[in-house]
Amino acid sequence: MLPKTTLDFLEKLQENNNREWFAENKKKFDAEQKKVKTFFNEIGTLLGKVDSIERIQIFRIYRDVRFSKNKLPYKNHFSVGFNRTKPMLRGGYYLHIEPGASFVGGGFWEPNKEDLFRIRKEIELDASELRQIINQSTFKEYFGTLEGEELKTAPRDFDKMHPDIDIIRKKQFLVTRSFSDKEVLSPDFKNEVVETFKAMRPFFDYMSDVLTTNLNGESIY
Repeated sequence: MLPKTTLDFLEKLQENNNREWFAENKKKFDAEQKKVKTFFNEIGTLLGKVDSIERIQIFRIYRDVRFSKNKLPYKNHFSVGFNRTKPMLRGGYYLHIEPGASFVGGGFWEPNKEDLFRIRKEIELDASELRQIINQSTFKEYFGTLEGEELKTAPRDFDKMHPDIDIIRKKQFLVTRSFSDKEVLSPDFKNEVVETFKAMRPFFDYMSDVLTTNLNGESIY
């Protein structure tokens, strides 16, 4: 389980987000990062038993401020991504640890132009299977609704009066579940994260089927 010292360090970092403080507390950061990496890799091992994971990407705490108005040098969270094995399996899992703002997420953050068009065409043709998935009680219990940025109107060459335009106009297809600090520090948090990831699978499997076939349902690989 994650220790309270991990959240305590992140809280102090939020209050002292500067290079001088970080340098003075580098040993504490290294100790907490080691614990977090172990925790993330343990989740990866559990997830690997129920899905095919190609890569575990533990994100650096250092921010790239070159093109950002926010010049704070450090992130105020620890995070990790678990990438499914492409090309047949699509979708990615994400875990974010931040005091008062921890969450599990997943989905399609920045689908490329071709994938986005393919998803939209599938929904235009028949959205019933996707509707069934996102309306299931388990999906609603874990995630509430399908999230993500969307256009204000219909994409080019799509009917703005289409009955499923609310999904067609999405640019991202995401699901999230928030956790309190108490939940993050509980002994069961690791298993709860994996169960949340497992609840994403029907959505991921649907998207994988779409992105590996043409509109006739024929494999493109």
